[in-house]
Amino acid sequence: MSIKSSNHDLKRNLSNRHIQLIAISGAIGTGLFMGSGKTISLAGPSIVFVYMVIGFILFFVMRAMGEILLSNLNYKSFSDFANDLLGPWAGFFTGWTYWFCWVITGIADVVAIAGYAQHWFPELQAWIPMFLTVILLATLNLLTVKMFGETEFWFSMIKIVAILGLIVIGIVLILISYHSTQTNTIAAFSNLWQYGGFFPNGSMGFFAGFQIAIFAFVGIELVGTTAAETVDPNKNLPRAINSVPARIIFFYVFALIIIMSVTPWTLISPNKSPFVELFTLIGLPAAASIINFVVLTSAASSANSGIYSTSRMLFGLAKKQDAPEPFGKLSSRSVPANGLLFSCLCLFGGVVLIYLVPNVMEAFTIVTTISAILFMFIWSMILISYIAYRRKRADLHEQSDFKMPGGILMCFVCLVFFAFVIVLLTFEADTRQALIATPIWFVILGISYYFRSLKR
Repeated sequence: MSIKSSNHDLKRNLSNRHIQLIAISGAIGTGLFMGSGKTISLAGPSIVFVYMVIGFILFFVMRAMGEILLSNLNYKSFSDFANDLLGPWAGFFTGWTYWFCWVITGIADVVAIAGYAQHWFPELQAWIPMFLTVILLATLNLLTVKMFGETEFWFSMIKIVAILGLIVIGIVLILISYHSTQTNTIAAFSNLWQYGGFFPNGSMGFFAGFQIAIFAFVGIELVGTTAAETVDPNKNLPRAINSVPARIIFFYVFALIIIMSVTPWTLISPNKSPFVELFTLIGLPAAASIINFVVLTSAASSANSGIYSTSRMLFGLAKKQDAPEPFGKLSSRSVPANGLLFSCLCLFGGVVLIYLVPNVMEAFTIVTTISAILFMFIWSMILISYIAYRRKRADLHEQSDFKMPGGILMCFVCLVFFAFVIVLLTFEADTRQALIATPIWFVILGISYYFRSLKR
């Protein structure tokens, strides 16, 4: 069932099934499949606590976002409520930064897809799978918003089935005390503390894990950009947001506990996916190809989410005259096609990246760190908007059936946490480079906003 609206508005065609899976997909990104090897090497078993802390903090960000969105169903996304509660500058900076976040993340994803495709076709030119992926996702998104929902639903199902498979196989290996001839170790929960304890690299190792782990959570707020296209948002959005903590514990924490129990953390390679390593360990011949397919769909899912959210953000910005007017027009299928095609065009920047930076892993670290910093800016703007909402719309807060637990106090706790992570990024050379480069984006935005103000 779809709720009718005018030809100039986005249609509410995303069902509860779509919203639930989009929320899961936002929480399980390429960062978990590919980045967890690096985080385990830095923090050891304490990485479990790192993911729990970040998940705990982001739950409050999600709840703050949920309360504001449901207080006024005219808000299409967090850019709209930032504009209303903090001023036009906030809507401008939030909208364009979120668009840039997903373009950067999308570039990282299509470059990753090229790498995964070369696993099967080593002679294949990298630009070919990148080009085909962008064309395919653009076509699916241009059809209808329901097609985006369906595509994301099945991408998410593949990820969920893969993680469930890993957990079940891991538990069986632990129960039978499986002995690996490759590593000469036995699968057991005691592997979690037998190799230097839970904090083998001390507090600095534990804190270093936050730098990379934070990227695994980008996209968790994606459900907020679906608000304008959700059937019965008062019922479906709270359900999706409230289930985030359980998903974090199950998909991140439980999966990593199983991986480090089967294979001692000291033997997990920082440069490979620990998910691939575990399947390889038990000698499953097709393991490499199966998991390669899973991480490829995970990257495609992330790029798909990016194309969707950037086009909706451009649509919202154009409606407020913060972006060129054509981005505010909908196709006959109620899709913001112009913004969608522009975002897809920007994803081809990944082709340029491959030529400019020979070391792809180095480029990935810089790109993903910039993305994580900008996402923390978005999350902070959601929290600051909530503080303003409590001051300016106290009556709406009183009427709300979906109040944020902890209120303003938890907003400040979350903001202090993000400031703490920014400080941690100064410790490593590659993340420090990204931290130094990021302000350039805000300078460009500031100049753009100044000239836009002059025209009004």
